Amino acid sequence: MTEKIVVDAWLADLAFPRYMDELFRLGRRFEEAHPEYEIRIRGLGFRDGAAAVARAAAEGSPPAIAEYYYTEMPDALDAVDGAGRPVFTSVERAVAGRTHILGEPVILDDLLPALRDQYSWRGELVSLPTVATTFQLFTNVTMLRAAGVRDIPQTWQDLRAACERVVKSPGGPPHAITWANNGIPFQHAIAMQGGELADHGNGRLGRAETVDFTTKEMMAWVSWWRDLYEDGLYRYTGELGDWFGTFELFAEQQVAFRLSSTNDIGAAAEAAADAGFEFAVSRFPFNADVPYRGNVVAGTSLWLADGLDEATRDGALAFMQFLGNPRNAAQYHKAHSFIPITKSAFALLEQEGWFAEHPYHRAPSDQLALAAEVNSAPGALIGDFFEIQVVLTRAMHDVMVRGADPLERFARATAEAQEMLDRYLAEHPGPR
Repeated sequence: MTEKIVVDAWLADLAFPRYMDELFRLGRRFEEAHPEYEIRIRGLGFRDGAAAVARAAAEGSPPAIAEYYYTEMPDALDAVDGAGRPVFTSVERAVAGRTHILGEPVILDDLLPALRDQYSWRGELVSLPTVATTFQLFTNVTMLRAAGVRDIPQTWQDLRAACERVVKSPGGPPHAITWANNGIPFQHAIAMQGGELADHGNGRLGRAETVDFTTKEMMAWVSWWRDLYEDGLYRYTGELGDWFGTFELFAEQQVAFRLSSTNDIGAAAEAAADAGFEFAVSRFPFNADVPYRGNVVAGTSLWLADGLDEATRDGALAFMQFLGNPRNAAQYHKAHSFIPITKSAFALLEQEGWFAEHPYHRAPSDQLALAAEVNSAPGALIGDFFEIQVVLTRAMHDVMVRGADPLERFARATAEAQEMLDRYLAEHPGPR
């Protein structure tokens, strides 16, 4: 029997129910279609992947495919092996203009523009998006109507006015809105105003070397958020990154609004149905005082190891295209509320009547389409970005709970984050 060509794929285990089971199933399906290949899938925890790949690369045995969270894109770009060579090569370069690889249709030109921009570096698509999410406004429409508010708010100003009416309405909740104190809403709030978190075009025109969390865009967001809290409109659970607590507040109708990630939509819709209230999902509200400049996108992407032999390289590339084909991308969306990553996947879902039956699932794709219309810039590329975002959440906690001055506290956060970025740059010397 001919020995199989092995493709090691280290994929992010996002800890959703049956998430890895589905990936293992897709690996087996690919093997059935390509019996000369064996796909060895290894699930790695949310924060374990980059470190595991770095150790393997130092030992000379990185996986053919590695999945990185979007904040770790600098880690992947900067990853080198024991001899100082880049661990990964550009997916676009490896595809080399082909329309099919081992019979699998190449999906690069079918990607949503926002996703292609997010995972491009110096004009080249370096990795292939898999999971895609953005941030949305979840609304208890029943509660909104009871407060006499006809339209779901689209701006910060209208959202505040709606919150005031909700808490003042007969039988209304003591608070109107909640969301997790997490780094992602900071990113959206700054991007929508056309602001940046770091120099060199948010790390897109060159390596990010300095950060600044005291910009007018940041202070506008922090002040608006603080005022909601101080006026009793925003319910803060007191915990950083409290996704579950804020979900429960919305599901139990203790608030009318919640800002949250795309991947919460399915669970929130089920909770609304169980509780008997009308549920809607809409765009992340923007600051009406400045022009809308778009939204960022989060998620994960697949990186291709450099230096693979031709057969292993093409097997890895083919499996990557297979994972993102319209049928599989549509199923990803149905199972976990992730944004369908290609135009064809979206069209398939629409053709099947999925969005007509589940209109709240359409909002994230619509939001990215709006962002594309204004040519919004992709998200920031900052070394150690995941941990740097935690610095932002701690600063916001102090502003709300301890009454810290926003400008002074976020200046301290800037200094703390700068130290973290400086350490990252020292550990990853040299230009990309």
